[in-house]
Parts: sequence; C-alpha cells; structure tokens
Amino acid sequence: MPETAFWKTAVAAKNPLEISQLWQPKFAVAPDHRVITAGSCFAQHFSRALLARDYKWMDSEPAPKLLSEEQARDFNYGSFSFRSGNIYTARMLRQWLSYAFEEEEQPAEYWQKDGRIYDPLRPAIEPDGFASVAEMQASRTATLAAIRQAVTEADVFVFTMGLTECWRHRQSGLEYAMCPGTVAGDFDPACHEFVNQGYAGIWRDMRAALKVLRRANAKLQVLLTVSPVPLTATASGQHVLTATSHSKSVLRAVAGELAADYKHVDYFPSYEIITHPAYRGMFYAPNQRSVVQQGVNHVMESFFACQYETFPWVKRKASRGAKPQVVSKVAGASERAVKCDEEFLDAFG
Repeated sequence: MPETAFWKTAVAAKNPLEISQLWQPKFAVAPDHRVITAGSCFAQHFSRALLARDYKWMDSEPAPKLLSEEQARDFNYGSFSFRSGNIYTARMLRQWLSYAFEEEEQPAEYWQKDGRIYDPLRPAIEPDGFASVAEMQASRTATLAAIRQAVTEADVFVFTMGLTECWRHRQSGLEYAMCPGTVAGDFDPACHEFVNQGYAGIWRDMRAALKVLRRANAKLQVLLTVSPVPLTATASGQHVLTATSHSKSVLRAVAGELAADYKHVDYFPSYEIITHPAYRGMFYAPNQRSVVQQGVNHVMESFFACQYETFPWVKRKASRGAKPQVVSKVAGASERAVKCDEEFLDAFG
C-alpha cells in the first residue's frame, strides 16, 4: 500500500501543512467549466477561490447595476450562484429544486414583522423585508428562474451540507430556513416543530435532489462538501459541542455514501482539513467557530493541488489565466466575512 494508507507516514511524520493527497477527484474542475455553488456559509469561500484563480463561477442572479458593492452585499447578492440565501439542509435543497422545476407547488405562507413581509424560505434575504406579498413572490420567482438557469447551464455544482437541525410546519412539512420568530414571523408550537434529521431522511432527500438535478442537466457533476463551522446554537437539548459532533458526523456519512453510490457525485474533504486534530485547531479563530483566512486558503490550495495531480491538463489550462465570464460584484472580495444566516441565533445566546 502507498504511504497514504498508513497513519505514521501519512500524518504523524508530517508537518500538518504538508499532509497531502487527501482527495482523489473523480472528475476535473477546469477553468472553462461553469461552476455553481450553494449551501452552508462555507460554500462562499469556494466561489471566491474560483474567481481568484479566474475560473468560471456562475452568478445567475447578479445584483442590479444601480446597487453599490456594499448594497449588493447587504441584499445578499453574490453570496451564492442564486439569491436563495443559505441552504443548510438536504430538505431545503430538495424544496428549492422542486419549486424551481415545477414539481411541487410553492407555499403561500409568509411572515410579518413591523408591517413588512418576509419569505419563510429565506427570511434574511431582504434586510428590511418586502413591501408586500406580491413583491416577495416576484422576488422568489426571480430566484427560481435563476436556479433553473444555473442548474441547466452549469458543468459542476458544489453543495456544502451544513445542518441536520431544522424547523418545519407540522401539517404541510414545509421546512423553514430559520425558526419562525427569530428573524421574523411568530412561533406557534401547535404549527411549528423542531426536527433533528437523521441519516435515512437526509440520504433520501439528497437522492431526491440529485434525481431532479440529473433530469434537468444530465452532464452536471456534483461535488459535496461538509461545512466545518460548528453550530451557532442547538435546539436538540444536547450541549452545543456534542450536538455539533452529531450533526457533522451524520452529514459526513451521507456525503460519503452518496459519493460511493453515484459516478457523477464526489466528496471533497474540506471538513477534515479544518476540523481534524492533526491540524491542531490552527484554522479556527479564537471563538473556535469561525474559520480564518489561512484555513480557507489551505483548503483551496489542497483542492487545486489534488485536481492538478489527477488531471495535469487542468493545471495547464489554469496557467493560461482565462478570465471568468460571470463575475459577481461581491463574491470576489475574499477578505470580507461570509454571510451566514445561522449567526442570527447569537442574539438569543
């Protein structure tokens, strides 16, 4: 067996920053491939790294030209390839894809706060909410069109799995992006329930989402990652540390199984690179939650190094410095903090 099969030679005998060959990619991600990103907040680092290397990251719902860079960021443009906000769970991904490709009727529910309207699928998308339900629905329709465009035109879809915990409507099963009553709306225990999704449910939802993606674009390759960012808060009743361990372990197991089951699905170990004890916590900020820029850089350097080793022609293409065709106003600013809806929960702690 090669030295990577043995802990002593692959890990213990190496400086953490010299641990290599953690990934054997199934498919190439080249500079001329159209790449879309969605999911947990850590996915934003991926798009920024692609743009920094002149890859074709797709922004299918760019900010209106009249907005400044700061305004575009405030209104959540450019964080992901479409203006869905964070998609933390497999069920949320499945819902968005079902609505976008007209397999499921959109929910009529909306939330209110101080006379403004909020979308329960992405309550933080507009800083001060919408003026009316019609405006909210028009905005969502634009995002669904952007999802259709992104999925049908892309070559690679990078999805970062983030959470197992969620809140749903008891009767309809609609899953919310946030607990009602946090950003907006009112919590009603008779209508709303907490769900900590298990392996089987997440596996089914991801398989259903992959099926929709495959029907929409038969050539689309899917690259899964798991967010290394711990939970901001937990409603499970466990300590937030053990709740984080449980959540990430389940997501990692599902991602690994899907990568083993599907030829067009792969898993990149950004989670392990940030969280594994071999790296001695060096990639976390003092709050032990936020990932510092050095960690992001090391993750992406590992990604490209593995790509270049497996597919030498990708490195040759990358060295030519082709310019990206679609560039967001805000995604290229790597020094900026990522947008993370879950951090609204800090206010309750």
